[in-house]
Amino acid sequence: MRSLHFFLVPVFVMGVTVAHGQELNCKVTINADQIQTSDRGIFKDMERAIANFMNTRKWTNDTYKNYERINCSLFLNISQMPSIGSFQASAQITVARPVYNSNYETVLLNFADREWEFEYIESLPLEYNDNAYISNLTSMLAYYAYIILGMDYDSFSERGGDPFFQSALMVVNNAQSSNRAGWQSIGSTRNRYNLIENINNPQMAEMRKSMYRYHRLALDTFDKSPDESRQTILNVLKAVRNVWQIYPSSIFVITFFDAKSAELANIFSEGNLNVRREAYDILSVVDAKRNAYQKIIETK
Repeated sequence: MRSLHFFLVPVFVMGVTVAHGQELNCKVTINADQIQTSDRGIFKDMERAIANFMNTRKWTNDTYKNYERINCSLFLNISQMPSIGSFQASAQITVARPVYNSNYETVLLNFADREWEFEYIESLPLEYNDNAYISNLTSMLAYYAYIILGMDYDSFSERGGDPFFQSALMVVNNAQSSNRAGWQSIGSTRNRYNLIENINNPQMAEMRKSMYRYHRLALDTFDKSPDESRQTILNVLKAVRNVWQIYPSSIFVITFFDAKSAELANIFSEGNLNVRREAYDILSVVDAKRNAYQKIIETK
């Protein structure tokens, strides 16, 4: 039997952040090539400030050793600067965690947020308060810090991320009065409001439980029992399908496959043919837009 990392192609490679941290090891990258300004230094300053905010702030009451920090990345593509100190951008947030007894990292979240509007003044500190809305930038950063923590904790214990998802919901509630994009129930179904609404929706509780089963009960035991792990992941896919049948446009379901499609294709490219076919039948319906799954039913 081959270990997980022998046949799963790693799809997430983390860099090392410049900031020393608490819970998060967040690599921040800012692309501002579309912005015409002579003051390019502001973007490097912004990059450092955001990394420091994410990595040096204490987000939990738990104690982390340096090697236990959560690998994540924030890629910010700034598209417009309507006025000095005002920016519009899209963001890609990615989170990974190591798989036990392997050198492989599995992606927990790969989320695109296209509604980043914020103000930033060089050298001014980024202020944040859990109980109040101070700025759009720090609210968005705190929101994703809590989402990152929630996803990670959910992968190690069933619904372990509850307190962090509640904190993310509080950030959303505090931001309602701002009328800024991404915080409202109206508009895009792929925004911050809808993501945390889905995560906390009792009718999508199986999605939350599936994160634990997928990672702790399947991936972390894959090296010892690959066939049993594939069956566990197949059961996860059945649970995800049940949620999808009720909420076919759920951003939580879409986000799951954005993170897992390549990994799932590799997992089910080997093993019992009946299990592979059953997995393919689910994936080809629930995540029909991808071409990644054809390899599952190719004969070996």
